[in-house]
Amino acid sequence: MANITKTDLVKNVAQKTEMSKKDVAIVLDGLTEEIMNEVAKKNKVQLIGFGTFEAHHRNARKGRNPQSGEEIEIPATEVPVFKAGKAFKESVKN
Repeated sequence: MANITKTDLVKNVAQKTEMSKKDVAIVLDGLTEEIMNEVAKKNKVQLIGFGTFEAHHRNARKGRNPQSGEEIEIPATEVPVFKAGKAFKESVKN
């Protein structure tokens, strides 16, 4: 199992689309920035077949400091969540 970096992704997409690596990097940066901006505004970003990006509320809860064992209060927060679409799930499954 290998890790794919952004550089690898840009190179692979450039080869498939016959676009320059520079242009693919610009598109990828724009895409990821737009997804982050929309999710930060609590909007759902849905790419049919690929998946959905959205923000979820995580309630405040009690936790423990792993070093001291002391009980601590973990504040409520918003976290980004990705849910894979049907086509994505099927491609991983096979």
